[in-house]
Amino acid sequence: MLSELLILFAAGFFGGVLNSVAGGGSFITFPALLFVGIPPISANATNTFSACAGYMSGAYAFRKDILQDRENLLKLTLLSLIGGICGAWLLLRTPEEVFVEAVPWLLLFATILFIFGARLNSELKKLASVHKHASSLGGLLLLLLLLGVCIYGGFFNAGLGIITLSYLALAGYSNINTMNGIKLLVSSFVSLIAIVLFVVDGVIDWYAGTIVMLGTLAGGYFAAHYSRQLPQQLVRNFVIVASCGITAYFFYDIYA
Repeated sequence: MLSELLILFAAGFFGGVLNSVAGGGSFITFPALLFVGIPPISANATNTFSACAGYMSGAYAFRKDILQDRENLLKLTLLSLIGGICGAWLLLRTPEEVFVEAVPWLLLFATILFIFGARLNSELKKLASVHKHASSLGGLLLLLLLLGVCIYGGFFNAGLGIITLSYLALAGYSNINTMNGIKLLVSSFVSLIAIVLFVVDGVIDWYAGTIVMLGTLAGGYFAAHYSRQLPQQLVRNFVIVASCGITAYFFYDIYA
């Protein structure tokens, strides 16, 4: 029991540090939940619960930047809630064995986004600047894309922030503080509404989730004070190596 507690808290702590410095904390926390014996769907739901406090505190910290986009906040909120509900519902209706087989592919998708996310955002910003006057069809497609992003977040939380930033770049946002604030706001609403469904279905492991959440908050607090002393590229490289290794392990474990 003590060893599990230490593993979960340490995973949460390092996940919180990574989220504050470079992102990618779920590559640590989700496998840790699986490692201590929590079933995959429950581990995924628990990981969403654990990450939510960090999203909310981050969104609060960016509240002034978020309010710079007042005219879109209602739309973003509604789509986040609808997408989060749909994604969580899909997760709860997915057979355990199907989700287990999907885990390596979901991790691979999130890993690729983490590695190439900055380049993708850069290309999308160029595209958005060229097509500033989007047609009504383009606006509808952007709404559908945001809904898809939120459905993904409700189904599998890892990589949600990276995907949301990519959407915001395509939608024409350029202020990085506003983008980060909206990313955290969307992640908060997607996670909160998904958690409601997970609670009703009883799939959250509250003990493990609380330990990971406390570790995440401690790691985020630590990183807020000391992250400037850490070479961010070094941390990012660590996340890439760790995520590639974890993804490869899950492919081997499930398909070998």
